[in-house]
Parts: sequence; C-alpha cells; structure tokens
Amino acid sequence: MKTHLYFIPVFLIIFTFSCQPKQKKTLKVSELFSDHMVLQQQHEVDFWGEYTPGQELTLSGSWGTEISTNADTNGVWKMKLTTPDAGGPYSIKIVTRDSTIVIKDVLVGEVWLASGQSNMEMPLKGWPPNDPILNSDQEISQANYPDIRMLTVRKNLSSSPLDFIEGQWTSASPETVGDFSAPAYFFARKLQQELKVPIGIIHSSWGGTVAEAWTSKGYLEKLGDFDETINSFNKPEFKNSTENTENWFKQWPTYEIPDTNEQWQKTGFSDLTAAESDFDDTNWTTMELPGRYDQLSTGEFNGAMWLRREFVLQDTTADYILKIMAIDDMDATYINGQKIGGLAGAGFYNVAREMTIPKSLLIQGSNIIAIRAIDTGGPGSITGPMTISNNKGDNISIEGTWKTRIVAEIFKGKFYAYDLKVDITERPDIFQFHPNLPTVLFNGMINPLVPYTIKGAIWYQGESNVGRHEQYKQLFPTMIKDWRDKWGYDFPFYFVQIAPYIYNPNPSEQVSQKLRDAQRFSLNTPKTGMVVTLDIGNPTNIHPANKQDVGKRLARLALANDYGKEVVPAGPLYKKIEKSGSKLTVEFDNIGSGLIASDTGLSGFEIAGSDKIFVPAVAKIIGNKVEVVSSSVASPEYVRYAWRDASVASLFNLEGLPASSFTSDE
Repeated sequence: MKTHLYFIPVFLIIFTFSCQPKQKKTLKVSELFSDHMVLQQQHEVDFWGEYTPGQELTLSGSWGTEISTNADTNGVWKMKLTTPDAGGPYSIKIVTRDSTIVIKDVLVGEVWLASGQSNMEMPLKGWPPNDPILNSDQEISQANYPDIRMLTVRKNLSSSPLDFIEGQWTSASPETVGDFSAPAYFFARKLQQELKVPIGIIHSSWGGTVAEAWTSKGYLEKLGDFDETINSFNKPEFKNSTENTENWFKQWPTYEIPDTNEQWQKTGFSDLTAAESDFDDTNWTTMELPGRYDQLSTGEFNGAMWLRREFVLQDTTADYILKIMAIDDMDATYINGQKIGGLAGAGFYNVAREMTIPKSLLIQGSNIIAIRAIDTGGPGSITGPMTISNNKGDNISIEGTWKTRIVAEIFKGKFYAYDLKVDITERPDIFQFHPNLPTVLFNGMINPLVPYTIKGAIWYQGESNVGRHEQYKQLFPTMIKDWRDKWGYDFPFYFVQIAPYIYNPNPSEQVSQKLRDAQRFSLNTPKTGMVVTLDIGNPTNIHPANKQDVGKRLARLALANDYGKEVVPAGPLYKKIEKSGSKLTVEFDNIGSGLIASDTGLSGFEIAGSDKIFVPAVAKIIGNKVEVVSSSVASPEYVRYAWRDASVASLFNLEGLPASSFTSDE
C-alpha cells in the first residue's frame, strides 16, 4: 500500500510537467532580413531568428525554393535557403501557424561587409566644411543605382555578444546615397559596373576606434594583451558601477544627439544662464587651459562643458578679436552673455577659432568669456594660443585657470542634461564604457551579423592604433582570422593602408609609417589584399577627400582575385634586396606592366649601413627594379621608402597604382 501511494504523486508530477505549455515567442528575425535586402547569389544563405520552441517554420523564396525547420528548445531557429543566379526583385516569406513575415524587393547578387573607423564611416556627403568628399555634390546627384543597396548598422557596444542589430537596407539614389559610406559606395559602384549584378553592402563602422574593439574575447585572449580590461567586465565592481551609472543617468532629462550640422548649431540644454556675466560660478571646479577639458577626477567624459573666465579691459573704444587655435570638437562662445560665434557640427575639431568681439558688448574693467565646449568622442581639448586683442596693440592672454562645470553628458547615444542649479558632486565613479574597449564593437556590431552570407569584407582602420605597430602585427591578422572562423569560411579580406597624415610634427617621433608597415605584414594572411593611399592622402587632414580611388582600388582587388577579371590588383610591394658594392637593388612584387616614377622623379628612398643610421639615397629605375645609392654609405645593408608620417608616393606601376612604404630593416 505504501509503495502504491508512493508512485502516484511521482506520476502526477511527471504528468503535470509534461503538460506545461511551451513558452510562446513572437516570430522574430534580425533587421538584416528586411525589405530591399541583397542575398549572395548561387549559395546556401543563412537565415535565423526566434520563435516558439519546437514549432515549425517554413522559409520560401519567390524564385521557387522552400525549406522548413523547427525552433529549438530555446526558441532559436536557423535555415539555409538556396539562392539563384543574380537577379530580382524577389520576395521571401517566413510562415508559421500563427504569423507570416514577408520580405519584399529582395535582390540576389554579391554581398560584402564594410567596416573600420572614420575613413570607412565617412559618408558620401562628407563632414563639411572641413572634411569633404571629392566632387560630393556631383556624385550624389548622379547616384542612380537601384541595384546597389547598403545597410548601415546602428552604432552599438556591448560587454557580451549580441544577436540582433538595428539598421535598414536602402537603395542608392540621389535622395539616400549621401548617408552611404563613401569608400564602400565607390567599391560597390565599381563592382556593379563591372559585374552587372546587384551589390549589397553591410556597413558597420565607428570613427576613432581601435582594432581590438572589433575582435572577440576568445581571440584577444590568445594574444594576452587585453586580459585585464576584458576580465573587468565580469567583476562585481563593474556590475555595480554599471548599475550605479544607469541609476544616475535616468534621473536627468534627455536630448537626442544631432544628426546634422544645422541641428548641432541649435544645440542647447536650457543652460544659457551660465553665459551671463553675473552668473554665480563660485562652486564650480577649475582647470588649466589650453589643454584637455574632458578629463575629470573620475576619468574622461563625453558631452558638454561650460568654461568661464574673467578678463579685464581698460580700453573699450575698439572691437577686439578672440583667437583660439582649436576647440575639439565644437563650441558656442559668449562675451558678457551675448553669443559672438562658435563652430558646431562635424569637422571643426581642428579648425582655428577667430571671432570679433564688438566693442558694444564690452565694459571697462571686468568682462566674462563663457564657452560651451562639446566633445563627442576621443580627446576633448582646447589648443592655444588663446588671446583677445585689438588693432591698437592690446593683447590679452586668456590662458590659465578657468571655471568649469559639466552641463550635459553622453550616455548610450543620448545627451543627459544636468540642471545648473543642482549639485552634481554625487555623480558616481562612472565606468567609461566606450567604443575603444576590447571586444565591445565585435559584440555589438559584428557578432549580430554572423552568419549572414557574405562574399568578403573590406576594412579601413588603423589610425587609432598608430603607436602600437608591433602589437598590430599580431592583432590585425588575429581579428581577420577571428571573423573568418565566426563565419565558418575564409572569405577574402581587403583593407586600406592608412593615408599620409602628420600625427607628430617632429620627424624623429613619427611612427605612423610603422603602422603602415604592420599592415603590409598582414598580407602574409591568406586571401588578403591592401590598398595603398600614399598618393591620395592629405598630410593636414586625417580624412582625405578622395574616396573614389579608395573604393576603386578595393574593387580591383576583388575583381582580380574573386571575379576572374584580368586587372592588376595592386601597386608594387617590396620583395627583397640585392647588394652590389655601394648599391642596393630593390625587387618588387605586383610590378604590373612595369615600374614608373612620379612626375617629379623618385624620392623618399633611404639607405643605411650596419649601424642602421638611414640617410637619403638617390634612386633610379633599372628595368623592373630600383637601384639606390648614397655617397654617405659605402657599404649599405638596409633600405626603406616613404618612411615618414606624410610621405608622398613617388614609385608606381604603369597601371598607376603606388608602391607601399617599406623597410628592409626587420
């Protein structure tokens, strides 16, 4: 009897659990799978999403292919749909017993992933007035390419891998293409013109970011250089800081971050009382300017900061001129409560400020200058000299101690505005969760794209890793392998070598050429290619305007290597040297139809003896090699070329493609 009674409850428990309804989930797919999308042709392309565990789904393409599967116990489903030859438009249906998703205007062609930092992110409309795209207006007006589609992934960072992104597919037209990544658009346009098939670009970039941010935790751990930061994500203090940060910001009003320069110029936080001459700034903190204004005792911040300082005038009978070398990123500047100018929007971070101060605004004795400076990312700084002067010879320095107060802070893509009357000393030690932390962009902007079927990837990044060239030699190839392993196949990966730019005015401290060389070494990774930009850079602007040639050169690599076109893929690459007495002869790969010098002749070659002290050398083309010699080096051992921040190309192949900088000193 006891045995019988013992088994009845167990049976009832088992029966009860077996009859529990499965957790219902709404049918969901990534925004990758949306109207106007492009699918890789002649391939089993991946689709995935969420639905009720165990329930069936059917996926069909209007070209005549259909497949079914069931969601797994976690409600995740995946299917592979066979695509036809390039063409369209088609429609795709995902059907369940209680819902249907229809994806319209689907094209089938070639799909590429475009990623990197600001030179890949830079839109076709540019960032005027100081970061333009060459012939931008004309390019936009003529951009009638409905078979070119781009999905721009919304910026997102995460401490753990995400599954979904935000973004939408858009066809290239004069109304839309201004927001397309310029190099990715020109790459796609060249492919479309040559292949006559639809081209889809998934664009996932973030300006000013480092390669380790785009690499997964597992692969960074193989390097060991970033373990401390990565491991901090799992520490209690990180979680506590994150919770404290969330609680802090949710008590303040929010403002959208502007999209256009016009919107930036109207930016305000109900804070203009801070510009008044009689505003009480007694309790404000102080800092020394020129210098960084975005550094607090708790770390860096991105957002808006008011800066106030008194200056004294005896003569107010003439207008004055305010001069500040630069305000990174933007400013609004006031004298005694009246705005006199400022530059707000993209592209003003390195522009000198010069504003007229009308004598009508000035008073004899004490005057107040107030600047609302905004830093949207990276270092926020004010560069001197900072002066106020008139045409009578009066010259007043406004460098030194300034009163400062945060008025708005950027957090998770929004401005959070602080009331100027409120004491914000209780602001917690905010963990600066920013896009240059290791793994965070891979987690938020690459992992959600896996395994969307792509033909290959194009990449333009490296500027933010300048100074860490030895590390980059391992980091960059590791990132490439990481992405390929996540997708499950070795897709082609083509990248742009960073362009000439003066990172440091002192020639003895210039190192960006070493980063360029680290990129050249990455060509040892199979199925890679590199675009050289030594001839199309701008030594005073890190964002060169000529993105047309960048895109075309990326396309050359793909056309030659992946689409069977008979084109020379790239410019000359250093191969080896031969020594003969006082001369060194340099041999190159990728010579194409032959070597040629620029119109001004060969320059930028240097040689050194065993002491590795390099001196300028005379270079000339002999056949398909370059002979270098210097009267200062009787027995040369090493040669290098274009070994400065802002070196200019002087050696090309006959196809017009420049040689990469290099050194044989390895």
